[in-house]
Formats: sequence, structure tokens, C-alpha cells
Amino acid sequence: MSPKSRGERPMVPDAEPRSYYGLPILNQPVWEWPIPVYFFTGGTAGAAAVMAAAASAKGDRAIARHGRLIAAGAVVVSMPLLVKDLGRPGRFLNMLRVFKPTSPMSVGSWLISGFGAAVAAAAAGEMSGRYPVPTAVAGYAAGLMGLGMSTYTAVLLADTAVPVWHEARVALPFEFAGSSAAAAGGLAMISLGIEGSAAVRRFAALGAALELAAAKVSHRRMGLPGIVYKKGTAGRVEMIGSASAFGGAVTALAAGRFRTGQVAAGALLLVGALCKRWSVYEAGKQSAADPSHTVALQRGPHHDGGG
Repeated sequence: MSPKSRGERPMVPDAEPRSYYGLPILNQPVWEWPIPVYFFTGGTAGAAAVMAAAASAKGDRAIARHGRLIAAGAVVVSMPLLVKDLGRPGRFLNMLRVFKPTSPMSVGSWLISGFGAAVAAAAAGEMSGRYPVPTAVAGYAAGLMGLGMSTYTAVLLADTAVPVWHEARVALPFEFAGSSAAAAGGLAMISLGIEGSAAVRRFAALGAALELAAAKVSHRRMGLPGIVYKKGTAGRVEMIGSASAFGGAVTALAAGRFRTGQVAAGALLLVGALCKRWSVYEAGKQSAADPSHTVALQRGPHHDGGG
């Protein structure tokens, strides 16, 4: 039984969580700007494929076509970003030599490869206007793998020792799934006409709502590391992203019946989704640089350093 539970006053106050000389305990993430942008484009591609598959199942050809082409375009942008971060294409091919189910990096590499092939086949079928059955099959396969594409990068981050990423391991996949849906829906709103866009507007607005709700819960429950979302670059980008996502969702539902409102809502949702990835990226750097985050979590949840 602890002194506090026996009603005794402790003679020594709780120590503040800190490291030797206040130096960082963890190395900061070495990723550069291509990675958060890749998180954004890859997630958008995955959600667009999911949207296209759902539309195809309902017989909505216009949304299915736009979703498949958006997914293909986002994949085309994603691959050079990933290769740029790796340094050379051979490193990506080396990751496909072995499949490790316990490694998010290995699973992600295989997922990207399979998803890219399915998306390419579906987009090619859409462009040619021929082979509807193989096109539909490829589209459904891409939609199934798209669920993983929109969330696996969150699992990859949560599998690290960076406190703010690791502590968000439950909610972060939902944040990424929501922002991916908002971005895919936003792009479709911009490319589609007013006719038939109601389903896309609802899809995008629900994605933004999921992103905002998951982030709110996550930041409250992670304790001291969550403070990085209230200061520095991560805090500023998070504020812009949240405001953009909220504004985009409201505009999509209220003014999306007009072409100007639809385009404005789509643009806001895209900004919000990109800022979400960037704020998480910056939060990881700030959290790794602050030794109190690591020490506080090692000492237990009741040692939050006053955060």
C-alpha cells in the first residue's frame, strides 16, 4: 500500500521526468518531406479505390470511374516519393524479397505492390472502355486493398518508439482513414459535376468527421506527448488542418449543391488531409526531441510531468 493510499504525506515530492542534462533519449525521425506527402497521396489513393468499389457495387458508374482514376493518379505520384526517400528503386525491390507478417514495413511494401497493380488494371479498363468484367474485378481488389493503404502508414508510425506516435496506436489508424476519405472525396468533388455528387459529399464529410473525432480522443488520452499538438510547428499545422477539415465538411453538406461550393469544399478537405499528415510528422520530431515524453511514459501514466 502506497503512502498516499494510507493517508500519509510523502516526504519526497515526485521527481520530474527528465534525462541526463536534458538531452534527447531518442533519435529524431530522419524522414524528410517526401514521406508525409507520401502518407497523404498513398492514403488518398486507398480511400479513392474504396469509394470507387462501393460506387461500382451500387451501379454508380460516374463515381466509380472518377474514383479509379483518382486512385491511379495518386499512386503515380506516391511511388516516386517513396523511392526518393529510399534513395534508389533497388531498395524498394529488396523489401519484396521477404514477406514478414510481423513487420509493418514488409506488409506495407507488398500491399503497395499489389494495390498498384490492381489500380493500374482498373484504370486501364476505365480508359479503354473495354473488358468491363476484368475492370470491375480489379476495381474490387483495389478497394479491398485500399482499406489497408489508407491506414497502414499509421500502423507503421505507431510501431516506433516515438512517444506521440506510439501512444496514438489505437486512434491514429482512424485519423488516417478519415483524412484519406476526406481527401479522396474532396478530389472527386472537384472533378465531378453537381449531378450525382451527393454520395461523394457525404463520403468526404464523414471522413472529415472521423478524422476530427479520432484526433480529439487521441490527443486527450495520450497524456504528456499530446502537448506537441498545441505548440510549435505541429500545433500550428494541426490547427490549420482541423479548421480546414471542419470547414470543408460543413461546406460540402451546406453549399456543395452549388459548383463553387463543391470546389471550395474539396479544396478545404484536401488542405485538411495534407495538414493532418504533416502535423503527425512534425509531432513525431518534437516528441522525440523532448526527453520528458520518453521518461514520463517509462515511469507510468501517473507521471505526466504536469502536462
